Amino acid sequence: MDGCDHSTVLVLAGKSPQEEDLARSIKSRSDTLKLLDEEAGEVRVLLRSEADHPTFDPQFYMGSLTTSRFGRLLIWSPRLPSTHDLVSKNFGELPVGTVCVTDAQIKGRGRAKNVWESPMGCLLFSFTLQMEDGRKLPLLQYVVSLAVTEAIKELCQTNGLPQLDIRIKWPNDLYLNGLKVGGILCTSTYRSKHFNVCAGIGLNLDNEKPTTCLNAVLQEINSGSLRLRREDILASFFNKFENLFEVFLDQGFQSLEELYYKTWLHSGQKVVIEEKQEGQPEESIIVTVQGLTSSGYLLAVGEDDKSYELHPDGNSFDFFKGLVRRKLE
Repeated sequence: MDGCDHSTVLVLAGKSPQEEDLARSIKSRSDTLKLLDEEAGEVRVLLRSEADHPTFDPQFYMGSLTTSRFGRLLIWSPRLPSTHDLVSKNFGELPVGTVCVTDAQIKGRGRAKNVWESPMGCLLFSFTLQMEDGRKLPLLQYVVSLAVTEAIKELCQTNGLPQLDIRIKWPNDLYLNGLKVGGILCTSTYRSKHFNVCAGIGLNLDNEKPTTCLNAVLQEINSGSLRLRREDILASFFNKFENLFEVFLDQGFQSLEELYYKTWLHSGQKVVIEEKQEGQPEESIIVTVQGLTSSGYLLAVGEDDKSYELHPDGNSFDFFKGLVRRKLE
């Protein structure tokens, strides 16, 4: 594939003949797509039959995909400024559930408008969905995080591999053996009584720097040669997410909380917060994390049994250093 700095290649693939027809339709009107920025250079849109040895195998991916909505139309590129920008800027041109995957991106997006350069060896993808209930929207990132951890758990079990103890660090990071290996970003716009959501995931699969990656840890604990592939993880993610998302929409996040709490890092964690009342000196209070509030923030209880809602403040790697809190009446 031609992945040089002066051109951007987009390869389209569908799960069924209907999605393949959609791919052809998108290619025929590719001049209407809002494509990135000046760094994209010349843009070439290809069907999978026209792509020459892509490094991401659409056929292998589609063969493991069992969803009815998500991930069935694939856009792959060897290099993009941002998968998130491509799908969000073209939300109206692409069917809901479309996924964009790239080998490397140079303007990946993180929380608080941070820019992340994502090197080779990551699974980098963004996809689209819609929601109507704005009250549930802040909790969506937790459903996405849970789908990632459950997908990897099932892949390891199915392939006879040791379990990778991937944990969720609230609100949107993924950790393995105490080191960050991934992150989730969900953004949305409101239009025609729907929230148009773009969810982006970055996961360290083969790149051991700057922290660690899934396959490196697998090699340390397993003498075999089996490794996780991007295509497997992506298909397994959507298979899990579609089911979890359906439960989330029908029954709310409460029905997923037990599974989520088994996967996150924070149950029973002690946090020191500062409280200042008018005319009084600032006081340090130790609180214990109990779970999530209905709005998706941390629920903590002090030694005096008062409840607090903890919000992240800023984007510190150690987010507890930047927590703000609201006392719950």
